[in-house]
Amino acid sequence: MGYNERLADRVRELLVDRYDVTEKAMFSGICFMVDEKMCICVTSTGLLCRIGESKAGEKLEDSNCRQMVNNGRTMKDFVYVDDTDVEKQQELRYWLDLCLEFNPLAKSSKKKK
Repeated sequence: MGYNERLADRVRELLVDRYDVTEKAMFSGICFMVDEKMCICVTSTGLLCRIGESKAGEKLEDSNCRQMVNNGRTMKDFVYVDDTDVEKQQELRYWLDLCLEFNPLAKSSKKKK
């Protein structure tokens, strides 16, 4: 299944002025890598946001996001946000800003040799 291209274009628009952004196919979507670390991913149904464990716990309590579970393992730094919850540009900007705020603290994945 493909990703939401309209939503991906909206994310691109918000990141257009950054020099450290690349795109990579991951998690059945398109991920925006900032400083070579996964920052935000557009899937077919919305966003996968890497916001850190403490912020994810906070947002799971007070918003419509849900925890990422991958192969039965809870991914504590990541939450899913439905595309219907980011229809307004300010909503998308809010989630992207949370991702960008956490990005400097995020660990890089191990490089394959």
